[in-house]
This record gives sequence, C-alpha cells and structure tokens, in this order.
Amino acid sequence: MDFEFVELGGDAFAFQHKADGKMLAEITWTRLADVMVMDHTYVSESLRGQGVAKKLLDRAADFAREKGYKMEAVCSYVVTAFERYKEYDDVKA
Repeated sequence: MDFEFVELGGDAFAFQHKADGKMLAEITWTRLADVMVMDHTYVSESLRGQGVAKKLLDRAADFAREKGYKMEAVCSYVVTAFERYKEYDDVKA
C-alpha cells in the first residue's frame, strides 16, 4: 500500500491513501520546529483490522528519521502504539 505525502497548508502534513477519490487511510501532523505533533489517524472500515494504521505510523516514523525530527503523540492511536512498540523509542519527543 502506497502512502502519498501531502502538504495540508501551513505547518500541517499527512500521509494518505486514496482510491477513486475516497480517503481510505490517513495520518496527519503539525510540524513545530523539529517535532511532528501526531494529531490524527484514520482508517476506513473496509481496511480496519489489517494493520493499516501501524503502516501509516511506520511511514511517518521513517519520514521523521529521514528528516531528523521527533514525534509527539497526541492522537490516541499513536499514544497507544508508542506505549506498545519499542521500535518508535528513537523518534519519541
């Protein structure tokens, strides 16, 4: 599954997956200096239970590593994932 990097305006960004013009999956953040404030994760019902939210977070974490950013968890999914998985420890703000 490919995720497109999208500038939402101002300091807001996202990785999105769309099909036929419909949003199927998205993770969004606001960048404050070198911190990505992770504020929203969405996965359509048709894709739930398939690990798509984690794939979105993995992509965002890879982006943070590429740019030298840290990530602050605000979105409930990201908060839970940061608690559950140690693989994000290097990018936690």
